[in-house]
Amino acid sequence: MVKPTLLVLAAGMGSRYGSLKQMDGVGPNNEAIIDYSVYDAIRAGFGKVVFVIRHSFEKEFREVFSAERFGGRIAVEFVFQELDYLPEGASVPEGRVKPWGTGHAVACAAEALRDQPFAVINADDYYGVSAFSTIYEKLQTLAPEGEATMVGYQLQNTVSKNGTVSRGVCHAVGGNLDKVVETLKIKLCENGEIRDIGAGEPGELLDPLAPVSMNFWGFTPWIFGKLEEYFANFLKGLAPDAIKAECLLPVFVDELMHKGELTVPMLTTDAVWFGVTYKEDKPFVQAELRKLHESGVYPASLHE
Repeated sequence: MVKPTLLVLAAGMGSRYGSLKQMDGVGPNNEAIIDYSVYDAIRAGFGKVVFVIRHSFEKEFREVFSAERFGGRIAVEFVFQELDYLPEGASVPEGRVKPWGTGHAVACAAEALRDQPFAVINADDYYGVSAFSTIYEKLQTLAPEGEATMVGYQLQNTVSKNGTVSRGVCHAVGGNLDKVVETLKIKLCENGEIRDIGAGEPGELLDPLAPVSMNFWGFTPWIFGKLEEYFANFLKGLAPDAIKAECLLPVFVDELMHKGELTVPMLTTDAVWFGVTYKEDKPFVQAELRKLHESGVYPASLHE
C-alpha cells in the first residue's frame, strides 16, 4: 500500500504576523513549527511531505526545508500557489493581491498527489503527536471515492489572547461531520467567555468544547475533480469588487456533504493545538514546546 502524504500549506505569508512565520524558529534549538509536524508525520508513517509555497520565497524555503533537514527519512516535494494559477478562461481581478485561500492551495498540489491519500495541514499550526497517528490510521481505510476525514480540536484550545481568530466550528451527527460554520471573528473575552463578534460586540456566546476544524483534513485523490469544479464555480460567482474573497476548504467540504457526495468521519484527539496567529503568541508557543522537549515527547533536538 502506498504510504499517505502530508500536504503542508505554506504559501500564506502571514500577513498578521508580519514575517515569513513558517520559517520562524520557536523550538529550543530554533526549530520551526513545520519541523514538529514533519517529525510527527514521520513517526506516524507518512512517506512524503509536499510543501505548497510561492515563487517569491522559493529559494530560501528550499534551502531551509530540504530533505536533508529531516535526515532523509521522508521524501520532500514543492508545489506552487500563485494568484494566476487559475482555470482556463479565468483572470485575476484588478487590485487582487490576496491568495485565493486553502481550497485553491490544495488544488495547486493535484499533480503531486494523484496516487495516494493525503493529509492537509497549515504550516504554522502545531497539531500534536497523536493527531498524526490518528489521521494516518484513518487514511489507510478511506474509501477511494466519496469519503474524507478531519481532526477536530476543542475551540477553547485554539483561541488567542492577542486578537480574534477564524475557525470552522463543526457539528457532527453519528460520528460524521454534518456542518462546518466558518466563523471569522472569534474572541476570547477577559472573563474567559468565547464569542463570535463577526456581527459586532458583544457577540454570540460559543461553546468552549465545540469541535473546530484547524484545517487538518484527510482526502483521497478523488477530491481534486470536485475541488477544481468548485473553484471554477467560486470564481464565476465572484463580484467584480470582491478582491479579498477566499476559496476555503471547510466551505468546499460543507457543500459536498450537503449535496450528498461526501461523508466525513470526524476524528477526535487529545492533542493540544497551538499556533502563532499573532507575534504576541510566540512566547507562549516557545514555552509549550520547551515543556514537550523536557517531558520526553521530543528529543533534545529534532535535527540530531
